[in-house]
Amino acid sequence: MNVYTAIKERRSIRCFEKKDIPQDAVERLIDALLWAPSAGNLQSRKFYFVRDAALKQRLGEEALGQRFLAGAPIVIVACADERAVSKYGPRGTGLYCVQDASISIMGMMLAAHELGLGSVWVGAFSEEGVSGVLDLPSWLRPVAIVPVGYPAETPRAPKRVSSREAVLFL
Repeated sequence: MNVYTAIKERRSIRCFEKKDIPQDAVERLIDALLWAPSAGNLQSRKFYFVRDAALKQRLGEEALGQRFLAGAPIVIVACADERAVSKYGPRGTGLYCVQDASISIMGMMLAAHELGLGSVWVGAFSEEGVSGVLDLPSWLRPVAIVPVGYPAETPRAPKRVSSREAVLFL
């Protein structure tokens, strides 16, 4: 699949088929996560692949009641590793590691789309709650929750702002 096509066709999927994701596809998702660029090549991110039904349900509760998370075969929690970028000071621990996790997730979401999988970025959640559910160490900060599975439905493309509104040439 052409990358530009994947960018334009990928949708936020919140309803999944009750179908497991084959291990070779899971490995492709992991590969996409790990090949993303990172600040200073420190790769300051960690990913939790959650398959356990009870944990997925608890994550949905911590995501402000977004219970659809439990319906995905896999829920990926992307975490920023604040230890890895501490040499960059506050900008490293407050931004670079968050960017590392974020760009990894975007690449994985595009790879998921190419594989016929759907996903959605969930950013509305209690960081403290998610940290507790996964028993995260203090240096890992949850940045995104991404359910992944085969789409049960595909929504239409949402309206985008115009390039005039979003881009400035100086």
